[in-house]
Amino acid sequence: MTERLDALTSWHEDWTGLRVAVLGLGVTGFSVADTLMELGVTTTVFSEQTDLASASAMESVEREDLLTVIGAGLYQPSVGQTLKGAAATAALANFRPDLLVVSPGFAPNHELVLWARDNAVTAWGDVELAWRLRDKVTRQNASGKLVAAEWFTVTGTNGKTTTVRLATAMFAAAGHRVIACGNVGVPILDAIRDPQGYDALVVELSSFQLHYTHTVSAHSSVCLNLADDHLDWHGGADSYAAAKAKVYANTRISCVFNRDDAVTRTMVEDAEVVEGCRAIGFGLAVPGPSDFGVVSDYLLDRAFLAERHTGAIEITSVEQLAAVGLDAPHLVSDVLAAAALARSFDVSPERIRHALASFRIDNHRLQTVATVGKISWVDDSKATNPHAARAALASFESVVWIVGGLFKGVDLGQTIEFALPRLRAVVLIGLERSELRDLFARHAPQTPVLEVASNDTGEVMVSAVRLAASLARSGDTVLLAPAAASMDQFIDYADRGRQFTAAVRNLLGVESHGQAQPSEAPASTDE
Repeated sequence: MTERLDALTSWHEDWTGLRVAVLGLGVTGFSVADTLMELGVTTTVFSEQTDLASASAMESVEREDLLTVIGAGLYQPSVGQTLKGAAATAALANFRPDLLVVSPGFAPNHELVLWARDNAVTAWGDVELAWRLRDKVTRQNASGKLVAAEWFTVTGTNGKTTTVRLATAMFAAAGHRVIACGNVGVPILDAIRDPQGYDALVVELSSFQLHYTHTVSAHSSVCLNLADDHLDWHGGADSYAAAKAKVYANTRISCVFNRDDAVTRTMVEDAEVVEGCRAIGFGLAVPGPSDFGVVSDYLLDRAFLAERHTGAIEITSVEQLAAVGLDAPHLVSDVLAAAALARSFDVSPERIRHALASFRIDNHRLQTVATVGKISWVDDSKATNPHAARAALASFESVVWIVGGLFKGVDLGQTIEFALPRLRAVVLIGLERSELRDLFARHAPQTPVLEVASNDTGEVMVSAVRLAASLARSGDTVLLAPAAASMDQFIDYADRGRQFTAAVRNLLGVESHGQAQPSEAPASTDE
């Protein structure tokens, strides 16, 4: 069976006769099942029982009904049992799958994934399946040849979604048909099946997705940065880093790395790439040849020009980025990375500038929701790990920090020490407050720390905002940058941010910050 699976590298191969088990019936899992049924594959989805307490649960029920429509099977454990039980493992064994397609939420140590490993059943993710099926729809390129969309893959601990949106806007400004997909936007299997096809896919990849990816060979790829995250899922920092590094494997044109994060350079140096692939650095300092960087507040390309040893091309300026809210250091870094991906596909600097002029950052990413009495209130709920919180903290001089949630096995100590010179005070939220309280007592004993004791999800942000208001002084920024995942007290990071915004506006009696905001983007799965 391994030989047959290895040969399945095109939509136009014969996939019939395969028996495939799909783990999970979220948006990703349904897209996998739908695709496999279109290919004529015998498919059964293994999913938990649906709890009808939320709107997302209603969507799950709709997907369950749609499975019947498309002819796929569904296994769900009995009420009170889970997919980690013996009954689920027995059901998987009885199905006798040739292949397991794993949704991102299923960790490598999940019992069904371990069963597949122990029984020599290959495990792919939806991204691996999409890569093999990418030629379903082709479009005519500049040379008149019918080709599948090029893939531009983006990962990193932080900044993925912003970079993906930036790169997508740059490709679109150049006239390419492009879509953001993968861990954000639409499922990648839906993108590769779009009847009109695309010139480019900008693919956000979480570490979960990369773990189950094996043969992707992107046009260009980037790992934006690396810091401890999801250690509980991966089983340790080394495994997490190894998953992220897979983004560079088999890259054909450009491996883009962060000169300000040495680990990403090492990833590129160690990667097995296609011969002729270039390493392209980006960073906030003066760029060398084959780099993107900043000189006197101008963002420069010294990679994609013939005179790169003696010259440079201006992309934009920090002043121009400030006009659209992209001037924070970590956002400038994201712009450089996105520009490197776009330039690798011959997008002109003029088209990049055009895209940046109309770009608006997503909600919950360093979003100022109100400024009253010289106190700013900033929603960076997307800061779901310490590395992201540090980037947010670095943007302000005096901060009342709202922090806490699910820490996913990472330590906040170094981030507290980093924040100490700019901390006015701290407000703790989340269910893991006792450990967090001890960390602040150890690393910031002189900093006032207040705590939201209520676990009533409807009151957490109301209490946090009131406490923050009692601590803030003129010139301060009240910053929601939780450094943790949200699911202990909120639906997701977007829900957490919305509740913060509502609580601020209700307390201060303001409607908005006075600027248009983009529509809510779907939350990525990689919190």
